[in-house]
Amino acid sequence: MFEEKLRNYARLAVRVGLGVREGQRVLVQAPVETAPLARLIVREAYAAGASLVDVRWDDDDVQLARFSLAPEGTFDQLSRWRVEAEKETAEAGGAVIAIRATNPNLYANVDPARVTTHQRALAAYRKPYSEQVMTNRLNWNLISAPVPEWAALMFPGVSQEEAVGRQWDAIFAATRADQPDPVEAWHSHLADLRRRRETLTGRQYAALHFRGGETDLTVGLAEDHIWGGGAADTPSGITFTANIPTEEVWTAPHRERVDGVVVSTKPLSYNGVLIEGIRIRFEGGRVVEATARQGQETLAQMIDTDEGSHRLGEVALVPHSSPISRSGLFFFNTLYDENAASHIAIGNAYRFNVRGGVDMSVEEFGAKGGNDSLTHVDWMIGSGEIDVDGITKTGEREAVMRGGEFVI
Repeated sequence: MFEEKLRNYARLAVRVGLGVREGQRVLVQAPVETAPLARLIVREAYAAGASLVDVRWDDDDVQLARFSLAPEGTFDQLSRWRVEAEKETAEAGGAVIAIRATNPNLYANVDPARVTTHQRALAAYRKPYSEQVMTNRLNWNLISAPVPEWAALMFPGVSQEEAVGRQWDAIFAATRADQPDPVEAWHSHLADLRRRRETLTGRQYAALHFRGGETDLTVGLAEDHIWGGGAADTPSGITFTANIPTEEVWTAPHRERVDGVVVSTKPLSYNGVLIEGIRIRFEGGRVVEATARQGQETLAQMIDTDEGSHRLGEVALVPHSSPISRSGLFFFNTLYDENAASHIAIGNAYRFNVRGGVDMSVEEFGAKGGNDSLTHVDWMIGSGEIDVDGITKTGEREAVMRGGEFVI
């Protein structure tokens, strides 16, 4: 049964996630611990018609050794070939899939400034490729798979083997890979997400108001905004699903029209550091106060990446009854946890969330309210206590979510 589910998962990643087209090149980015899944993805990609499939391997221990042992002043140095592999694949009209799996506490005992310095240098050099991702100019996909340290964090108090097994079960359930026909299950799910995003786009709310617990936040929406969710299309007409799993619909906030206080409802695992109890106050779209019970220094450095990281680039709605929320599990991985709760993202906005935004200059995009930044970090603000109202352009209020569930 496990082998069947693993093959289902690889098939989903290639057929529903990437949507590989005949003759495309494919780049697989994978931690060494996930080699069995990566090899299945390679075979599925060739079966789907890929012309060339490469794998770029990653290793947590190698990265940890660098940030622990390398001399000061060296953390802005980059292995450019790793980014060039992405750029070369994209420029050849290819597809990129990444298996995101790491120990959430990998850098817990590392100076956060070292990691931040590296991340900023990497983001700056990688920006031409990131812009292609943010504009859906290539088909790309993110999935995940267990690694022992991550599994142990999710399922403490059991053997490593049992923890990894339980994590696989959780991933298969969250991605529908455990269903008899997972591809058909995904087609039905994607149709539901499409209906919801089309409804919200049609409403063209001026703002969303989040209220519940300690949160009282008004998020203005970019002019001519478009809601995304589920599958998307490249300019050449390839249909792909960027994240598996995905339960969200999302759009671009207005970078200058966010006001109020928002409190996280789940921890955030960022750069190998766990940040808990985030509380942020916005005025005129900009972060003016930010605290955390744990990971305060890392949160501050994240927000201080550049001017754009002081503002929002995404607002997303997720029902509290989503499969990941119902599981009661915290994954310590944003790919999963963001699909358990409504969330916002500090940093860059997706160009395709504004009508015509893909072809706009940075200045034109900003004039519509879109945000530009080197970073994009999602964190969770939804729960069964949160109500969301849509505020129309004439100031009227309409219920969008009550108790964390959609009512439209």
